[in-house]
Amino acid sequence: MSESLFEEKPAVPEPEGGPAYSPLAARLAPKELDEFAGQEEILGPGKLLRRAIEADNLKSAVFFGPPGCGKTALARYIASRANAKVFELNAVMAGVPDLRKIIEYSRGLGSGLASRQRVLLVLDEIHHFNRTQQDVLLPSVEKGEIILVGMTTENPFFYINQALLSRFIVVEFKPLQFAHLSDIFDRALTHADGLANLKPEVTPEAKKYLVENSSGDARRLLNALELGVVTTKPGKSGKRVIDEAVARESIQRRSLRYDRSSDEHYDHISAFIKSMRGSDPDAAVYWLAKMLEAGEDPRFVARRILICASEDVGNANPMALVMAQSAFNSAQMLGMPEARIILAQAAIYVACSPKSNAAYLAVNEAQEEVKNGLERAVPMHLRDGSKDGEALGHGKGYKYPHDFENHYVRQEYMPDPKTFYRPTEQGFEAEIGKRLKRLRGEK
Repeated sequence: MSESLFEEKPAVPEPEGGPAYSPLAARLAPKELDEFAGQEEILGPGKLLRRAIEADNLKSAVFFGPPGCGKTALARYIASRANAKVFELNAVMAGVPDLRKIIEYSRGLGSGLASRQRVLLVLDEIHHFNRTQQDVLLPSVEKGEIILVGMTTENPFFYINQALLSRFIVVEFKPLQFAHLSDIFDRALTHADGLANLKPEVTPEAKKYLVENSSGDARRLLNALELGVVTTKPGKSGKRVIDEAVARESIQRRSLRYDRSSDEHYDHISAFIKSMRGSDPDAAVYWLAKMLEAGEDPRFVARRILICASEDVGNANPMALVMAQSAFNSAQMLGMPEARIILAQAAIYVACSPKSNAAYLAVNEAQEEVKNGLERAVPMHLRDGSKDGEALGHGKGYKYPHDFENHYVRQEYMPDPKTFYRPTEQGFEAEIGKRLKRLRGEK
């Protein structure tokens, strides 16, 4: 931002055609709260955020959610209605000097001037601000010198320090659903600021394709629709026919919201693991495909299949771990795209296997016993009798199980015995449980 931050800028003549030169998404930005599509949980009648906006009494807030769901549109709507001096910054380009200018300006307004006008700072991509930049804002936000509305596609609880976050109303925006995007689509074709003057005629198949492939992003949908309409020549009737072929060219490849350094990375792998654990092979292979399509490292996925095979399948199907290990080695050796087949096979196998977390629970309980329970020494008969150990009595009295019937003999393996492993009735583990009962003489 330059030194002219607070200077009046000369009017720039509007190009011929006026507002139509701005993108369709900007032209159709909601002018009233009732024009917002979706987000009923936060903007519906009687909701807290809506009441605060209508009363022009909104405190500092952070809006987070995926792209194209209305965060920026709502922030600008608030700015247009607020009785305040409004500044807009993008955290990617702004620095501490820019923030200090706005803070100084806000303090000048609040130091005896008659206007007592509030200052509203609309800050896009707030997650890009480092701790120092956030700390600069904190005192002014805390005192109410600045009303800050921040927008981000990332989870603010990870990227905004707790001191600043505690001064915010945190509002989560959800991806727009098919019905919401369909309404936005129809509005774009008929609205005076939309495409009505170009006389578009969109086939149902084209509309369905564009809406389904916009990934819940209204901006992406409108950009694709506008591109398709303006690049299609009118027919003899004067209408521009947009069929599915045009729609496919306009939106190109579906945009996947997936960043290996963001929340989406962890959310998707979590969904993948939980789908395998929940015995849903279809969901598991879908999340697998989405991660790989977005460029995820197949080795990362393979490691999670390995963990799930042991933690969630365990001895209910010991072959799951063998399959997972084989898939990991094969995927590492082959790489993409062939690795996707092997990983899918392993994920489906793990998902379809009987489940037991008994081994996982056993080691957790044993570790807790080691840390906080009774401390146990190794019994003499179990100690190593090699070298000088035999002279010390190590190993004396040890019974070699293979010398006995059924290759089993009772003897002490742990002082003050305690049970950690409790086999379930799932899959092969049921057989393990029966064998242990037989050996222990239990019914």
